[in-house]
Amino acid sequence: MVAFGIVWKWVRVFAVQLALVGGAILAYFGVRGLTEGAIETANRNAERLLEVERFLGIDLELGIQAHTLSSEWLTDLGNWVYIWLHWPVIAGTLIWLVVRRWDDYLLLRNAMFISGAIGLVIFFSLPVTPPRLFDPAYIDTVTERSHSYRVLQPPNLVNKYAAVPSLHFGWNLLVGITWWQLSRVRWQKVVAVLMPIAMAFATVMTANHWVADVLVGGVVALIGLALEHRRRSWWSSRDPGGVAALLPASPPASDDLVTS
Repeated sequence: MVAFGIVWKWVRVFAVQLALVGGAILAYFGVRGLTEGAIETANRNAERLLEVERFLGIDLELGIQAHTLSSEWLTDLGNWVYIWLHWPVIAGTLIWLVVRRWDDYLLLRNAMFISGAIGLVIFFSLPVTPPRLFDPAYIDTVTERSHSYRVLQPPNLVNKYAAVPSLHFGWNLLVGITWWQLSRVRWQKVVAVLMPIAMAFATVMTANHWVADVLVGGVVALIGLALEHRRRSWWSSRDPGGVAALLPASPPASDDLVTS
């Protein structure tokens, strides 16, 4: 009976978390439907964004593609990073945190929810066409070189005009920060730093995002993390120990992300 109780507890925990994440996904799809027809507006916004990039000297998209498309292995590497270091890594990290470090899971989850909510507002109010749909000069390497991403995220479920901000980068940045804070092994910290850097490169290399999208995505993600820290500080000052009493018990936490 004790074993059954433990299993049932974790079933309920995962069921609730899946429901919350599912609700967030439905919200994303809802915004996709609202912006799907805003092609002209999204194109105008992309033109303005590109003008800003040129003024700032960060219009690097075509230059990055020119250097990477000449190398088949580098192009494949960029596609691989864009596909497999996003949702699989995020999902794996969240599952690990649920089981081993519940409080850190809540921190990451809520930071993603807050930044995602900010992103949805921007997607709706400022749709922007990504490079791959803006001009044939930008090559959609994911579509041309890989079918894996279309399996993980079918085209019909993707907001084509949600270029700004790039939460593809922003959420990987949050995961990298989480890995850095929890890791006690040097190579894990190195991975924590390199992963978001690689994702920033991949989002631009694959023509899925502008350079400005990546910068804004990082800022939005950090705002989400800062607001969650602020919320926790405010809540704990009003109800010390109250939150901890409501959290489900979890197994003893390991000091390392990867245990030996």
